[in-house]
Amino acid sequence: MDAAGRLSDPVDTLRGMDTRDEAERHLRALVGSDDATLHDDQWAAIEALVVHQRRSLVVQRTGWGKSAVYFVATALLRELGAGPTVIISPLLALMRNQIEAAQRAGIRAATINSTNLEDWESVRARVDAGEVDVLLVSPERLNNPSFREQVLPQLTETVGLLVVDEAHCISDWGHDFRPDYRRIRQMLATLPEGIPVLATTATANSRVTHDVAEQLGQDVLVLRGTLDRESLHLGVVELERPEHRLAWLADHLDELPGSGIVYTLTVAATQEIAEHLRSRGHAVAAYSGQTEATERLALEQDLLAGRLKCLVATSALGMGFDARLGFVVNVGAPSSPVAYYQQVGRAGRGTDDATVVLLPAFEDREIWRYFASLAFPPELHVRSTLRALTDAGTPLSTAALETHVDLSRTRLETMLKVLDVDGAVDRVRGGWTATGQEWAYDQERFDRVAEARRQEQDAMLAYVATTGCRMRYLREQLDDPDATDCGRCDNCGGLSLAGSVSDAAVEAAGEQLRRPGVTVAPRKMWPTALAGMGIDLTGKLKEPAEPGRAVARLTDLGYGQQLRALLAEGAPDGPVPPQLVDAVMAVMREWAPDWPARPTGVVQVGSARRPQLVADLTQGIARTMRIPVVATWAVADDSVPPLAGSSNSAQRVAAVRRRHALEVTGDLDGGPVLLVDDLVATGWSLTLAAQALRAAGSGPVLPLALATQS
Repeated sequence: MDAAGRLSDPVDTLRGMDTRDEAERHLRALVGSDDATLHDDQWAAIEALVVHQRRSLVVQRTGWGKSAVYFVATALLRELGAGPTVIISPLLALMRNQIEAAQRAGIRAATINSTNLEDWESVRARVDAGEVDVLLVSPERLNNPSFREQVLPQLTETVGLLVVDEAHCISDWGHDFRPDYRRIRQMLATLPEGIPVLATTATANSRVTHDVAEQLGQDVLVLRGTLDRESLHLGVVELERPEHRLAWLADHLDELPGSGIVYTLTVAATQEIAEHLRSRGHAVAAYSGQTEATERLALEQDLLAGRLKCLVATSALGMGFDARLGFVVNVGAPSSPVAYYQQVGRAGRGTDDATVVLLPAFEDREIWRYFASLAFPPELHVRSTLRALTDAGTPLSTAALETHVDLSRTRLETMLKVLDVDGAVDRVRGGWTATGQEWAYDQERFDRVAEARRQEQDAMLAYVATTGCRMRYLREQLDDPDATDCGRCDNCGGLSLAGSVSDAAVEAAGEQLRRPGVTVAPRKMWPTALAGMGIDLTGKLKEPAEPGRAVARLTDLGYGQQLRALLAEGAPDGPVPPQLVDAVMAVMREWAPDWPARPTGVVQVGSARRPQLVADLTQGIARTMRIPVVATWAVADDSVPPLAGSSNSAQRVAAVRRRHALEVTGDLDGGPVLLVDDLVATGWSLTLAAQALRAAGSGPVLPLALATQS
């Protein structure tokens, strides 16, 4: 070893010993089998890393054993005196499984991620003391100033092997591009010479593979294998209506082998489907990015132990290689065959047969369009951000930047991370600063990526419609040159899926979907940094609105479809359809016991786009309850567009204050009032209306709407 602890000549060190035999000894400890042997490509990757200190990209199917490559390479390198392996991995569930697997093989593993901040110091001390063989790091840490300043420099100096898991995230051509991963290229440039690097993924087509290999540097060994999954039996069941898809799950879930995952496209759908399946006697639970970390871990363990038949989950659930799942069902299709291949790959690990079912829906395309709208922002927003940072002269927080740029918090953060990697901004303690470096908006590239996404959506629709082999289709989408008919899918005759649903199941599902009512949670805190916009509103709201109600979310499986059509851009204005009138009345009957007192008046939210709809709803409620319309939250300045500022809270508050004013037309007698609107998007219009009503003498304000955005 040299003075820094790096290997001076591993070839000399390994000469005279059979390195492959030694590698397979570690493999057997890892998997707990006395007859385990390495695939030739596994050995090729290990040899490249350990003996030749090369950079390697391994593109192999899920379950192939990519983790065995870096764990065995770690064991060999540590025996030779190398520093710890650093694994960059985006999946917390996978991290937990990787740590457990490493411990079984006698490899000491630890993690630094957003859920264990209190452990960072002790983990760093263990790394310094040489007591950690593998350190797992989430990619978000690479964009954290304290991590970059205090932890990263030492890691790059002492690391023995760098592993980039889910490496397709590096490429903005990949289905799951993440800006935090782009920092890895900078990390690679700072590594001492001779430090081996391994990038792994199961979901990369030729374009993504080339892009990632190019970012790894020169002389990269690319090992790309067949992407067939011999245990998977793929099928599609096309059902016309949401209640039929729910009924299919209720009728056929127990027929699916073992435990598994039911994937959905939205958080709301996880809750709705899980609730229905539980009501039909199935042991299931909902899981999403909104699930608390401790609850996630408990749910994963319940699934793996067979205490749950399934988790109804968004793509936030990424199980590790120890998961032995018998099925994956997708209620709604992901927006690309590559993303779909990754999700179905959660099934069939360690099992001979696993069933994969897609239940596509018409509304899938609307959800795809929504997520596509979150792409990199237009140049106007980027320039506004850079100008605000330049003019400030001191760091600005993301919240402060929201007062200058009409973007959501998430979208603004994503844009800033891209600008950070491109060198236009720096993330520092206290927020963000402009570097002053020249930066060009690459519209042509963004357009190419957007077009690639549209083509992927068309390809997903073609997967649903194909009469050919489904596994072959997915493999061809991933540019697998060895793609052949699988003989296992529904089109090949190897899987037979019931397309029928019982009348009882349809009726039960329909009853749930016809049951209206979701809570409209009140805003309780003013957005930070409003003072920077000249608005004197800070801290807690003194008199917030009461918890309100809406018929449904636009993303809901039941009333959501009807509400999406009614409230769509360009849809004709008119009275509330009779079916929704009945739904509103049902919501109010169920809600009434929670009112502080019976309302004494109704207040209409003025609407430029759907005035007849909102007026009809308001007047209908007033007639039914025999109480007057006492005020209007009226449009006072129609030069401010209806949805101005809706991308973030600070901008929205400022826009609503300019656009609306309270017009009192009746007696605000201190009693509760119903505040009626068609759609709750951000909740700030209702919040400001409630503030104005309380100031004018009303009692508690009870918001009521036809729909919420999410």
